[in-house]
Amino acid sequence: MAAADRDATAPRIVYAGTPDFAVPALRALIDAGYPPVAVYTQPDRPAGRGRKLRPGPVKQASTDAGIPVEQPESLRDPQTRARLAEWQPDLLVVAAYGLILPRAVLEIPHQGGLNIHASLLPRWRGAAPIHRAILAGDDETGVCLMQMAPGLDTGPVHACRRLPLGPRVTTGEVHDALARMGAELLVEHLPAIMSGESVPQPQDEARATYAAKLEKDEARLDWQAPTVELDRRVRAFDPWPVAWTRLPDGEVLRIHAARPLDSAAAPASEAVPGTIVAAGSDGVDVATGDGLLRLERVQLPGRRPVSAADWANTGDLVGLRLGGET
Repeated sequence: MAAADRDATAPRIVYAGTPDFAVPALRALIDAGYPPVAVYTQPDRPAGRGRKLRPGPVKQASTDAGIPVEQPESLRDPQTRARLAEWQPDLLVVAAYGLILPRAVLEIPHQGGLNIHASLLPRWRGAAPIHRAILAGDDETGVCLMQMAPGLDTGPVHACRRLPLGPRVTTGEVHDALARMGAELLVEHLPAIMSGESVPQPQDEARATYAAKLEKDEARLDWQAPTVELDRRVRAFDPWPVAWTRLPDGEVLRIHAARPLDSAAAPASEAVPGTIVAAGSDGVDVATGDGLLRLERVQLPGRRPVSAADWANTGDLVGLRLGGET
């Protein structure tokens, strides 16, 4: 449904989002007969080798659907807020927008703001909830519809949907699943939210945890750590920023996939943590603080990712020590 086909009786929704995570919910609104009157997304950013400005996924989807796009650098100035008010929104729906929404912005729509948040609030409020859930070894995560309020993801919650976290799941896989679930949850509960039948429930502040923004250096593997922690780190940082370690020559080896070897199959190694103790068709086994981590997919400097078995075929890796300082 293009913007021109919008039902005049449908609620006036302004949608705010930027990355891939926000695209399924936008498309779900359009397909369900709630095309936004406007979409707010972050300004185009330089990308690629040429550093040319590139539109984000939400802008591209909005343009394809014929929906007007706004790209302010900030929502703090009065002129930008006045422009938002001109759209006469009934509701502001937000998903991974990436800009702070001041109280004055949330007061513009008649029914405030509704946020699609990728965690089971109040656990993992903040910028990186999926990564933090995997790093912490959570058994489950999910997505919630939160009525927005001043503060970091502190508003009352309309509804949530849970997602079990399997032992091999990656951030990329959870991201895609929660994006789909969030879109379904939004369309399912939007009528009750717009009619006032859905009464959001306050969050339990005593159970709140904070999902801090990721720093690239967090992806560096400390081979002194337990195998289970290293495994979580590899999975949490796939597909970004990708776990890494130093090769003996100081160059960076990126680790896209790995697997812990259980104690029965791999008794605790006496090798110094970071030492490669085996390399072959099954992968490359590295000693950790309490066992072995099998590297399965790696990326050598300036190369494309390859299987660790292919890396093993390039030479004798056994005895090399990873993780040294330059």
